[in-house]
Amino acid sequence: MKRFLNRFSILEIIIIALIAAIGVAIKPVIVPLAHIITGPLYIPGGAIAGGLYMMWVVLGAGLVEKKGTATLISIVQAIMVISLGIYGNHGILSLITYILPGIMVDLYLLLFRVKELNMWDYFIGGILANISGTFLVNAIFFRLPFIPLMLTLSAASLSGGIGGLIAYTVTSRLKKNDALNGLINRRGYND
Repeated sequence: MKRFLNRFSILEIIIIALIAAIGVAIKPVIVPLAHIITGPLYIPGGAIAGGLYMMWVVLGAGLVEKKGTATLISIVQAIMVISLGIYGNHGILSLITYILPGIMVDLYLLLFRVKELNMWDYFIGGILANISGTFLVNAIFFRLPFIPLMLTLSAASLSGGIGGLIAYTVTSRLKKNDALNGLINRRGYND
């Protein structure tokens, strides 16, 4: 693990920690708002809200541009959620439900040999993160029947894609900022 972490600069570790913290902090604000919409439709609120808190995983991968960034953000989020114990009732299973979305984003970027993320990579990354998280939470906790599950996964896909596009917009604007470009070493997603 130490060897893996040594690939990241101190600034990149700080960015990863900040993005993970923001993703965890925003969840208790967004989920109740999503429940207002999803409750009457019997869709788990996390499927819709997930796009807005999974976007942070994709945003971090786009900003840092190093292999394993999304997974590292997800691991930090899982540790925060478990140690704080206030942002969910999944207990130790939070390790799995939080880490899988980051792994899925990193697997996509690795399998398709993405060197520099474009708008479609953010879009697909957001979809994969939110669908995998939604599916896993459903498999462990909700166990919805097939049709409601497909409706939930469709909503998660739409929400995740929108979250990915928001992450792309934020990252694009941050990268245009000369101060940020000077701080983060731009070597591409190969490292």
